Amino acid sequence: QVQLVESGGGLVQAGDSLRLSCAVSGGTFNIYTMGWFRRAPGKAREFVAAVARDGFTAYADSVKDRFTISRDNDKNTVYLQMNSLKPDDTAVYYCAARRSGYMRATNYEYWGHGTQVTVSS
Repeated sequence: QVQLVESGGGLVQAGDSLRLSCAVSGGTFNIYTMGWFRRAPGKAREFVAAVARDGFTAYADSVKDRFTISRDNDKNTVYLQMNSLKPDDTAVYYCAARRSGYMRATNYEYWGHGTQVTVSS
């Protein structure tokens, strides 16, 4: 059974940085496309960033140039470095994995339980 566990969330001020981590177990990490999504209060879950097994990356326009996704296949972990955080980035951040399909879509196969990120103004 594939399990994803996020960590690294917290309460920060606008302009600060955070790094989220997602550790994957129970599967073959290096074949997965890994994605980060978020859900803000009262809003639908939205795509943030993804990294394919070949290293190709994609970002939502709202985070491009501020966030960086990366993966470490030796550690079965994907990261999301978040810089210049804004109050609008406040959300629960979810890690997800899929073997195939459109990397920006929300229909990933496996999901973590999420980690809260709160950015105060």
